[in-house]
Amino acid sequence: MTTTREFNGIELHRLREHVWEIPQEGEMRVPARVLASEALLEHISDDNTLQQLKNATQLPGMTKYALCMPDGHQGYGFPVGGVGATDAETGCISPGAVGFDINCGVRMIRTNLTYDDVDGKERELVNALFANIPSGLGGGGIVETDIDTVETVLDRGLGWAVEEGYATRDDMLHCEDEGRRPDAVGDFVSQKAKNRGKNQLGSLGSGNHFLEVQRVADIYQDDVADAYGLTADQIVVMIHCGSRGLGHQICTDYVERIETAHPELLDSLPDNNLIAAPADSQLAEEYYGAMGAAINFAWVNRQLITHRTREVFERVFDRDWESMEMELLYDVAHNIAKKETHEVGVGPDGKPAPDGEAVGCEQRELYVHRKGATRAFPAGREEVPRAYRDVGQPVLIPGSMGTASYVLRGGANSLSETFGSTAHGAGRIMSRTQAKREFRGDDVQGDLEGRQIYVKAESGGTIAEEAPGVYKDVDEVVRVSADLGIGDPVARTVPVCNIKG
Repeated sequence: MTTTREFNGIELHRLREHVWEIPQEGEMRVPARVLASEALLEHISDDNTLQQLKNATQLPGMTKYALCMPDGHQGYGFPVGGVGATDAETGCISPGAVGFDINCGVRMIRTNLTYDDVDGKERELVNALFANIPSGLGGGGIVETDIDTVETVLDRGLGWAVEEGYATRDDMLHCEDEGRRPDAVGDFVSQKAKNRGKNQLGSLGSGNHFLEVQRVADIYQDDVADAYGLTADQIVVMIHCGSRGLGHQICTDYVERIETAHPELLDSLPDNNLIAAPADSQLAEEYYGAMGAAINFAWVNRQLITHRTREVFERVFDRDWESMEMELLYDVAHNIAKKETHEVGVGPDGKPAPDGEAVGCEQRELYVHRKGATRAFPAGREEVPRAYRDVGQPVLIPGSMGTASYVLRGGANSLSETFGSTAHGAGRIMSRTQAKREFRGDDVQGDLEGRQIYVKAESGGTIAEEAPGVYKDVDEVVRVSADLGIGDPVARTVPVCNIKG
């Protein structure tokens, strides 16, 4: 079995199955690890992922190692699929290691419908969803809002949606952080960001964002599936989107402010896109508060889409959503940095140290950056909603509009291996420009319809950019996650119909 691989001058050492390490050298503060099978490693090596991961190890306060999940690929500065934990006292927080679409994430809505209930109604359903849920570039949301409303959403998250009748108390209880970041500070969000978000509350956006009606095809763990309310042949709805222009503007604002205030830190980094604020700085506090506000905005955004989806299902199936038991299973963020407590190695000086230099371990508060990576806490962790605490946190892994998606539960090894993280999807292997050269939207749409998968989008170009062939094998991504014990498969779903911006 291969023990070392080299790509573009970067050498990886195989520590064990699916775990490859770039040893610490030069300016690296810690080693870097890639979690991938041989097949997935070939895709990761095709672009700049490995160099970006190696660069990420130079962020101040980086602990243990920087990680690339099985779905990883090149991003801006910090790889998509990247996880990095920096010391919350002596390290930094990096907008570049979170990304522009703050709290881009996924939620799943259960129903008591089966495929037989939907069979024959797919075209009506996809058309109704596309007509009623705003998507695509620019403005237009489900609700008309003013700045005062946006500011309330930024501070209160799903609490606002419950008060306004767009969410239930159960929706809050089944969302990460109950749909509200307690450290969100709307005052740290610029007027420009608020103005960009004002007309986008309740919209999918564009790119890889989608709403997909799915059928539960396979159940792998009956007891966990029962706790999650999943059964074979059940119809579920998956929603993938984020904080829209508001989150993008927040990232832009703070990148510019940090560049001005901390040029010495920027100069010490190998890539300007890794820009970071020192953990003890005023800008770190303000960015964390503004990011929390964007997280709240994104949760409300997905909640409003949920509300409208329930209304569409009511009309198409001629019954109220409560009788269809359209309840939120879970909502997870995958572009985020959060203060979390994890066990890390410490050196003789009591400060965090790489495993090879550590003389002991202790619990430390860290900024855990997950950019295109999902929190995957195991059973017992207090952050997991009470309904799932005995079985572990649900993890939602979208595939593509022509392949399966998965529901996992946080694995027993996730805390020790990945700061409680796993993949966030299949991961791209092809740029959007290349995808439009390789695929025609009409051909992709026709092929999918021949397989009884109904897709509706703003343009054929969007469908071409998101063709199934653009993505890695999600089954392989999930297999690696399962083999490593960081995310255990609970159920596999397959697409019925899909809308995209």
